[in-house]
Amino acid sequence: MQKLLIEKTNSTPFISFDAKARLLEIKGESYPENVAKFYTPVLEWLQDYLSNDESETTAVEFEILYFNSSSSKIFMTIFDILEQAVSKGKKILVKWICDEGNETAIECGEEFKEDLVHLPFDIKVY
Repeated sequence: MQKLLIEKTNSTPFISFDAKARLLEIKGESYPENVAKFYTPVLEWLQDYLSNDESETTAVEFEILYFNSSSSKIFMTIFDILEQAVSKGKKILVKWICDEGNETAIECGEEFKEDLVHLPFDIKVY
C-alpha cells in the first residue's frame, strides 16, 4: 500500500500515513477552507488501510496545535472509523499529543476520549 504524504500549509496539517511502519501522523494546524475536500483522501486511505488483514498494532498520532470546529468533526469521524476497526479486532492506539500550555488542545483530547469506548486513546502532554 502506498504511503499517503501531505505537506503542511498555513491552514492544513502535515499528514503521513505509512502502512509499512503502521504509523499514521497528523501534525500542525487544521483549518482548511474546504475541510471535506482536504480530508477526503485521508478518510479514503484510512478505510483502505483498515480493510487489510494486518494484525500488528497501528499507532495514530495527533499533534494538533489549533483546529476549527469543522476539523473537529472530521477528527471525530476518524476516531469513529478507528473505533469500529478496534471493535472488529484491529489493534490501534491513538496518541493525542499536546503542549502543556495548550489547554484547549488538552480539553479537546479529553472530550474525544470520553466519546470513545473501545479505542485506546492516550493524551500525552509535554
